[in-house]
Amino acid sequence: MILIVVKMTVRPAYTEKWLDLVGDFTKATRDEPGNLFFEWSRSVDNPNQFVLVEGFASREAGDAHVNSAHFKTAMDEMAEAIATTPQIISTEAPGNGWSAMAELTPRNL
Repeated sequence: MILIVVKMTVRPAYTEKWLDLVGDFTKATRDEPGNLFFEWSRSVDNPNQFVLVEGFASREAGDAHVNSAHFKTAMDEMAEAIATTPQIISTEAPGNGWSAMAELTPRNL
């Protein structure tokens, strides 16, 4: 699995509309055959920062994503909204998606 984490700091004027701005990109990516997950979160420390966690079944699926029309369109649209160059971690990881965490389970109430 290809695991990618991207930290994006957006301009304050775009913070509240960021998820709408990336909505079509998110849907198109989730519809890709090799996409395992594509999830946005917002930082609790910096309200202008969003974190994207992506998983692709293979290097080929990741390459197809980066070469897609919706990726190129999104990069162009996001360029106006970001405040700094995004930070990224991209690595090959074992497995094919999320696993259950062994150290924590819900208590029976």
